[in-house]
Amino acid sequence: MPKPQALSGMKVLDCSQILAGPFCTMMLADMGAEVIKIEKPNGGDDTRGWGPPFIAGESAAFLQLNRNKKSVSLNIQTEKGKEIFLKLISKSDVFVENFRPGSLKKLNLDYEDIKKVNPKIIHCSISGFGKTGPYSNRAGFDLVAQGMSGLMSITGNPDSPPVKVGVPISDLNGGVYAMYGILSAYIHLLKTGEGQYIESSLLESSLAYTVWESSIYFSTGEIPSPMGSAHRLSAPYQSLKTKDGYINIGAPNQTNWERLTISINREDLMKNPKFKGSPERLKNRALLEKELEKSFTKKTTQDWMEILEKAGVPAGPIFNMKDVWNNEQVKSRNMDVLLDHPTAGTIHNIGIATKLSKTPGVIHSPAPLLGQHTSEILNQLGYEKPEIEELKNNGTLK
Repeated sequence: MPKPQALSGMKVLDCSQILAGPFCTMMLADMGAEVIKIEKPNGGDDTRGWGPPFIAGESAAFLQLNRNKKSVSLNIQTEKGKEIFLKLISKSDVFVENFRPGSLKKLNLDYEDIKKVNPKIIHCSISGFGKTGPYSNRAGFDLVAQGMSGLMSITGNPDSPPVKVGVPISDLNGGVYAMYGILSAYIHLLKTGEGQYIESSLLESSLAYTVWESSIYFSTGEIPSPMGSAHRLSAPYQSLKTKDGYINIGAPNQTNWERLTISINREDLMKNPKFKGSPERLKNRALLEKELEKSFTKKTTQDWMEILEKAGVPAGPIFNMKDVWNNEQVKSRNMDVLLDHPTAGTIHNIGIATKLSKTPGVIHSPAPLLGQHTSEILNQLGYEKPEIEELKNNGTLK
């Protein structure tokens, strides 16, 4: 007997595309929400065209982000399209969109309009900079948000050109904060029956991650700069050279520091006044790195992993993507989920990162084909086959 899902019964109307919004609604769908993805008839979500790679003509990027959803291809700029859209709103708990601020108002479909149809609706808007402020009308992109949030000023090695975080962290975090807002609003809805309008922006979602750097600036006025893999507030906590590559070492507290020096036969470092305590090690981090690498470059990463694991020192290798998906720990945690797609065949999906014991998430269906569920959803709204065909012919549907 399958376990119930935490968000079973939640109905989400998803008019977002690319990454932040679809990432948000994917996570909601994984936990049991019914997500109806509204896509424009001419090509659908732009991510459908992103690649290579493509799998049998399907974008690998789109497949990864849109599992567990239903696709309805609908032109909401037509009168009939608006009619269908508002009927869907009337039956939804949550509406997610990442239109440019002001776009829905021009169509008379913004929050003030849709709450007349469904006062309990939770309208989540994801944008680059938020609905208010001098930048509210600017288009938002992950790269721009990474730069303007300060993330790129602290990423990379000292004196290197600007480097962005390797993953589109502003988009992804914008989706995570949107989901956080939706779940908070949904709890409020269940308690009071009251819907609301919520926002998530790429800029603010990125800025929220600068916990150490902002605290340093607020307290000292110092402007943090890139430090490679090193930690701002403790040492050693970074990657170090080995005989055949690099290894990450996490020994910032005194106990782990002492274990580290003993395990690598460098008790002299423990006795050195320059490395006596955490403040001294942080102050002399560059010298400490050189001293540690004198030892670490004498053995391979795997040799050191065996030694450090036995000694109880936190450490780990630096994996590429092939290493990650072949790793025994990742395999044991059900993080590679296989699904059968109607055209792409068997596809891999990144598993659900949050594990719930009573109401676990489930990856049950692959990303939909464009408009795959249009007729099904419109049938549920009361539209008959002849009318659906007419709407397809006039461009309202695909």
